[in-house]
Amino acid sequence: MKSKFAIFAILATAAAPAFAAGDAAKGEASFKQCQTCHSVVNEAGEVLAGKGSKTGPNLYGVIGRQVGSYPDFKYGDSIVAAGATGLVWDEAGFVDYVQDPANHWKKVLDDKSAKSKMSFKMKSADAAADVYAYLAQFSPAPAAADGTATTNP
Repeated sequence: MKSKFAIFAILATAAAPAFAAGDAAKGEASFKQCQTCHSVVNEAGEVLAGKGSKTGPNLYGVIGRQVGSYPDFKYGDSIVAAGATGLVWDEAGFVDYVQDPANHWKKVLDDKSAKSKMSFKMKSADAAADVYAYLAQFSPAPAAADGTATTNP
């Protein structure tokens, strides 16, 4: 029951505007640790951050994206199970996840056997929030009512 409430709380905040508490400039420096496995590549195929690595999923548009849903990426069972609940990446979930990925899924899914394929752990919540702020810059512009792209706030 507790995990259902936690998931509901996360989903409820997902609709709120994304204002990252971290420092994007510091996040850019910290992302250098992440680029071993991840990159940020837009729809046109331009590498916006990282080195084009594909060990981990592309992080373009990750903020607000459903967990474990990047097309054609082979995720682990736990992240897929979390995404199946409708969970999306928000700041609180992202910061907790990158500090201890396996423990994060154990808490979210209320399952002691939950695992993560990501073994890297970010050392502090502040550094994780900085990376979140950095990645928040890399999202596709939302579509306007007429179908044209709008500018991100």
